Amino acid sequence: MADLSTKYMGLELRNPVVVASSGLTDSVEDIVKLDQNGAGAVVLKSIFEEQILLEAEHDLKKMKEDSFAYDEYSETLDYIDVHIKEKEVTKYIELIKGAKSKTTIPVIASINAVTALEWTSFAKQIEQAGADAIELNIFVMPFDTDKECNENERVYYDILKKVKEKVSIPVAVKLSPYFSNLGKVLLNLEKEGADALVLFNRFAAPDIDVENIKVTHADIFSTKQEMYNVLRWMGIMSNKLNADLAATTGIHTGEDVVKMLLAGAKVVQVSSTLYKHGIEYLSTMLNDIHNWMDRKGFLYIDQFRGKLAHKADDNNNVYERMQFMRYFSDIK
Repeated sequence: MADLSTKYMGLELRNPVVVASSGLTDSVEDIVKLDQNGAGAVVLKSIFEEQILLEAEHDLKKMKEDSFAYDEYSETLDYIDVHIKEKEVTKYIELIKGAKSKTTIPVIASINAVTALEWTSFAKQIEQAGADAIELNIFVMPFDTDKECNENERVYYDILKKVKEKVSIPVAVKLSPYFSNLGKVLLNLEKEGADALVLFNRFAAPDIDVENIKVTHADIFSTKQEMYNVLRWMGIMSNKLNADLAATTGIHTGEDVVKMLLAGAKVVQVSSTLYKHGIEYLSTMLNDIHNWMDRKGFLYIDQFRGKLAHKADDNNNVYERMQFMRYFSDIK
């Protein structure tokens, strides 16, 4: 049978299927199940900077309402801020330690960050707790018309730089495709020290309930259609970067995994398909990859990884083609 083992950020993985940061990776019990069903690694559910900040603001507001705090006593906010951070970080450290003690697969911590504030210093505690790597899930909503593009991009570089200063374990950056020059941003993140780049994070999306005339939430799970933009950028950038690339969003089957590997991905990250089909579906995906490799005569992944990535001498490359006209101009 084909050998699915691979390396990601220097970590040894038994296969390239990584369970993405989600509710599936929020407890030691579930992480053990993921390990038992063949996961190559897990990315723990993110600890959210925004959540910590909002909780601190809520506590401060409540104290003001109860006459326990006053605006002029700025140290009260400092106390609440530190207390909330310590509580959330302690819970997260316990999750890391528990997962590492019960499994043998790599455990990657995840920080959902929006600023480069000093609280990111707890990255060192994550390392000391035994995490094998850190994934920085960063998104700056680009709706502030008073900011230039490079100001938004600088937030990503600053967060990465601050965390890299604190730890010696590998650091990945998970980001969106919403940049004026995505390729340049990926190259810059590599220069700033990113060991891997995860393409792409997926966001809560709005929808509109036309019957009740209100804004609501769209489906939280990805669809297969969403993987094709990931595939495009995987194919375009895999030969341009030394940092490892991880593909995520819209990857639902073993065949989807193979496609990303052919485009140059080191690993893929999945979650929606496991919510839909159950954790046990991991073994089905892995069997499908095994069977495809056996049919094609591949003994190990590096024999075909990047085989269909973009090459500089490609004169007519489908990865770069954006318009439908050439393909559908004859349709009546």
